[in-house]
Amino acid sequence: MQQFGDILEETANLTILYAEDDPFTRELFEELLHELFGTVIVAADGTDALEKYREHPADLVITDITMPGTDGFALAEAIRQIDEQVPVLMLSAYKDTDYFMKAIDIGIDAYLLKPLDIERFLATLRRLISKIRLIREADENITLLQQYQLVVDASSIVSKTDVNGFITYVNDAFCDISGYTREELIGRNHNIVRHPDESEELFEEMWHRIKNEKKPWHGIIKNLKKDGSTYHVKATITPIFDRDGAIREYIALRDDISEIMNQQRAFDQLFSLLKEPVIVYMKLEDFSTIEDFYDADMVYQIQEKVRIFLEHEMMARGIAYGKLYKLRYGEFAMAFETALLGGNINGFICDLKLFLEAVRDRVVPVNDLQFQISLVMSVAWKNSNILESARIGIKKLCEMNRDFIISNNFSHLEKVNAQKNLQTIATVKKAIHEGKIITHYQPIVDNATGKIVRYESLVRLVDEHDTVRYPAEFLDVAKKGKYYYQITQIVLENSFRILTERDIEVSINLSLRDLQSGSIRKTIHALLNTYADHTHKITFELLEDADLKNFNTITSFITLLKSKGIKIAIDDFGSGYSNYERLLSYRPDILKIDGSLIKNIDENRYSRSIVRTIVAFAKDQNIQTTAEFVENEAIFDLVRDLGIDYSQGYYFGKSEPL
Repeated sequence: MQQFGDILEETANLTILYAEDDPFTRELFEELLHELFGTVIVAADGTDALEKYREHPADLVITDITMPGTDGFALAEAIRQIDEQVPVLMLSAYKDTDYFMKAIDIGIDAYLLKPLDIERFLATLRRLISKIRLIREADENITLLQQYQLVVDASSIVSKTDVNGFITYVNDAFCDISGYTREELIGRNHNIVRHPDESEELFEEMWHRIKNEKKPWHGIIKNLKKDGSTYHVKATITPIFDRDGAIREYIALRDDISEIMNQQRAFDQLFSLLKEPVIVYMKLEDFSTIEDFYDADMVYQIQEKVRIFLEHEMMARGIAYGKLYKLRYGEFAMAFETALLGGNINGFICDLKLFLEAVRDRVVPVNDLQFQISLVMSVAWKNSNILESARIGIKKLCEMNRDFIISNNFSHLEKVNAQKNLQTIATVKKAIHEGKIITHYQPIVDNATGKIVRYESLVRLVDEHDTVRYPAEFLDVAKKGKYYYQITQIVLENSFRILTERDIEVSINLSLRDLQSGSIRKTIHALLNTYADHTHKITFELLEDADLKNFNTITSFITLLKSKGIKIAIDDFGSGYSNYERLLSYRPDILKIDGSLIKNIDENRYSRSIVRTIVAFAKDQNIQTTAEFVENEAIFDLVRDLGIDYSQGYYFGKSEPL
């Protein structure tokens, strides 16, 4: 039946109950229903229909009103007592207003008059199918939520509180670890398990985060059991919102880390007793991924099995000079007196490196999991604060993508560096306030004519001593705070303004991090509107970032820029994160070949080969090229002969004010 084709896909797996006392009408309509529905249950009257519904609940009920015994209204009311959501369609030969009103009163979903108009019936059926679909989706969601709750209850310590912080729910795990019964906990606030060692500031920060900022809070909390003993939990507390965005309640999920904290305390106590300690600090790489992927019990077992394995391997190699402790965040530590090495610290370091090489990618069985070890190691033994130095060493290893470091004196260097960064931030802040973030311009030359075709806009900072400072001295530090985007906005404004003051073209540096910022995109939009007549003089040089997230947003914005007549260049091409695949998305007008490939190109055949390949690719794609770091005539002659279109470097001019 072609006219039903658009709804057959959804009705084919539905069950319908049809009640009609007139045999002729029933037989005729039943034939139609069998064409539409997967299962059709037919009843001769209301009483028969109710019995059949109890045996086999249906997704949809279609019933006549006037039937002997149980009429359609009584049938609908009885079915609604069983399932108040099931849709009911009533059929009647009567136009009596009283029938309509009663159907409305008992919540009938649809009311159609006999004889049936097929188009109206199909339209009504489509509406009822939509309701059935929503009911099913809701049921599935409820089932999923119930399963999620079972999983969470089985793997975490759970509690819920109302908006005032009073406990409304705890699971068995909460009762087990705290020692309190549900009756003792419900209606109380969490002060009942609060440990006196925890500061007021911790809870003030937590409540500010979840109540005022309306964001999840994560942290480690020390709690007090009913019997007076302590336990530690790693907690996540999340506000739950109603559809209007108001906080309805708070849910807290916790993992018991008491055993790990006990080892941490034992290690700290041992370390405090050592006079001239050596510390070996290790960490499982990507431990945060492990925590995300496995439940708390599995994470604990992984750490413990790895600890036992590492300690055994160290003992087998004769380098286990003390117990290996399991600490937080996938970290392990061993500490002992330097005297145990007999003055052979260099030999010990060599042994540790061999150990690290030997355990790399080794597999440790954990239940049904074959866990592959990936480890980094930091070692310290002299100067002050060696424990802090060792921890800083682990952090540096993760940043440097290395697996071993000697971290002596890192704590002192970190403090010195932190103080230097604070001074730099103060200098940046002062320069922004006093208008001393300025722009210098370096010429870019057409290799064919030797004439300047545009200038690259380069940021500079003038400090309190009127010394001009370069980006390497302040920009990375500025990126760690709010001032970086302010600097970018100033450079953009300066660069656009110069277009009205001088008849030149300008090239402006932007990182893809900049384009991820809504405030920077907003600034560019405003400048494009203000300087609409000059946009064809602008080139944006894009420098790629490792932490690119909003790729679609960036490519869309680049498309918008190109539609305004702005040229796009890829900066530092040939190094870092630049790749040909990205080019297909950015569709640049210019490739700026990285200076590291150009500055020694007259002596380095490898660089020449790479540059030659880049130029050939660019010409094939109708993309222009610019060579950076053109410092002398020999380099210029070579890049020109290679077919590079433009040159930039000290051979043509340094960056300076216009």
